[in-house]
Amino acid sequence: MRKPLVAGNWKLNKTASEAKELLGDMLPGLEAVKDVEVLVCPTFTVLAAVSDILKNSSVALGAQNIYWENSGAFTGEISPAMVAEYCSYVIIGHSERRAYFGETDVTVNKRAQAALAVGLTPVVCVGELLEDREAGKEAEVVSVQLMEGLKNLPVHSGKDLVVAYEPVWAIGTGKTAEVSDAVNMNKDVIRPALAKLFGDALAQEIRILMVVR
Repeated sequence: MRKPLVAGNWKLNKTASEAKELLGDMLPGLEAVKDVEVLVCPTFTVLAAVSDILKNSSVALGAQNIYWENSGAFTGEISPAMVAEYCSYVIIGHSERRAYFGETDVTVNKRAQAALAVGLTPVVCVGELLEDREAGKEAEVVSVQLMEGLKNLPVHSGKDLVVAYEPVWAIGTGKTAEVSDAVNMNKDVIRPALAKLFGDALAQEIRILMVVR
């Protein structure tokens, strides 16, 4: 039985002091949530401070990205090992990374493999743009993102994976994503693609999130 997961991506918000204050206010309420796993994903500079607050709590901590090398001359990047010191999850392939920072299915795959190698659970984001949906290509686009972004992962790694569906076409376009849009995408596209990659049984265990704003 899949345990529901609710994740909050803090994006480019909150200094360490602001994050500690916010989480201090939120933590009692978050811990009161039962039968649901709660995950917060703040900025890199906040991870150490937030990790201390969450150390003995039921709330999980995640990062918003990683690089695929563990060390080297990669100025401005953060390695899987560095993130794993504080986190159990990491977001990979978010639509903003794809739109603004050159993320591709190839780099998503590299990041996912690197995350799994250090024991991080990747939250791999997929989703179609408005032009994809209007052209009737949403199933094709999301299926390719999954098949390419998750290819060559060990079959057993499916149990250590989360997929997040972002209806990118409904962000800032005036369009609204209905629950049925996510349900149909999950049932008709995402779960079948996962079954091709990891087998039917593991595909049913993988948690799929819908990203909302």
